[in-house]
Amino acid sequence: MKQAILLITAVALALACSSPQEKSTEENQPLMYSKIDPAKFQASLPAGEVKLYVLKNKNGMEMTVTNFGARVVELFAPDKEGKFEDVVLGFDNLKDYQDSPGGYFGAPIGRYGNRIANATFTLDGKKYELEANNGPNNLHGWPGGYHNVVWEVLEESDQMLKMKYVSPDGEAGFPGTLTVVMTYTLTDENEFKIEYEAETDKPTVVNLTHHSFFNLNGHGNGDVHNHQLKLNADHYTPVNDVLIPLGKIAPVEGTPMDFREPHLIGERVDEDFEQLKVGGGYDHNWVINPGGSSDAPNWAATVVVPENGRTLEVYTTQPGIQVYTGNFMNGSSKSKEGKTYGKRSAICLETQHFPDSPNQPNFPSAVLNPGEKYQHSCIYAFSVTN
Repeated sequence: MKQAILLITAVALALACSSPQEKSTEENQPLMYSKIDPAKFQASLPAGEVKLYVLKNKNGMEMTVTNFGARVVELFAPDKEGKFEDVVLGFDNLKDYQDSPGGYFGAPIGRYGNRIANATFTLDGKKYELEANNGPNNLHGWPGGYHNVVWEVLEESDQMLKMKYVSPDGEAGFPGTLTVVMTYTLTDENEFKIEYEAETDKPTVVNLTHHSFFNLNGHGNGDVHNHQLKLNADHYTPVNDVLIPLGKIAPVEGTPMDFREPHLIGERVDEDFEQLKVGGGYDHNWVINPGGSSDAPNWAATVVVPENGRTLEVYTTQPGIQVYTGNFMNGSSKSKEGKTYGKRSAICLETQHFPDSPNQPNFPSAVLNPGEKYQHSCIYAFSVTN
């Protein structure tokens, strides 16, 4: 991986010395790949001021973030030829994000990522009713969830953005006031690193995750069938016809869910396999094999596009990862640069507790009590493979 980073750095520096987009050498500034007009993200909303923030590292990587929903708007990563492309899906203005409350492009998810069966759970003998926003189930909190609120920016620098959101007691039916602090860092090791911390004043359930839609061909450049996936998982959690886990921890061996060795997404996604039929493709939680330390992020997944060499590795402290291959996308709305996103035009890699954990006592607990601190690290590490 270090060799790949050195290659990226060398290519990026060469481009910086020769590209006609270069700023003056006296300024000694890196190239700016962003195609977003920051003015289209500036707004004074009742919940606070919204703007666009830019993170960049010494290797030429660049990421733009809006504190409306703490969304990653653009993320530029190089291929093996040193060509940078924006590899996350999204919109190029605030209004489109506001007008798409059910869209999760580039966003954190809370208070509970993934599905809760029948939009209810019981905690300490009390039943809590949530909004049924995905058939009979609750999905990703609710449409006005953490992806559609204004996050307070606590600190910012060229490579870091620290934000806070306070979710009041009873918001969307969840108990307890939950204070969430989330830090995005774009490191010089070409990592997009997310650190989550949360505390509550009443017992509650918490499952925070990140929902960038990645396409390593570049956003809007076709589907992800040519993406090669490898997972550090011997097991997954099969689901019923409304995508709620059946409660089983099933082996992947002998099924199209086995990514212990790399396979192209398009290789088996449409096989005659019941779990693929109910999800319209991959939309499942894999159980990450335990690592050596419970505190250190554990390798969960690697995605590679063989043609261009772009590589994405995922590390996490969470027990599961949801892989979603954009099966329900239909290209119905225009996005950045006027592009449209059709079926399977992205892959999501959501590090998480298992879906429906509040109703599944054999799954790792997602309960957070007063005096405890929820902590979750997720790293999306970019490199190139020749």
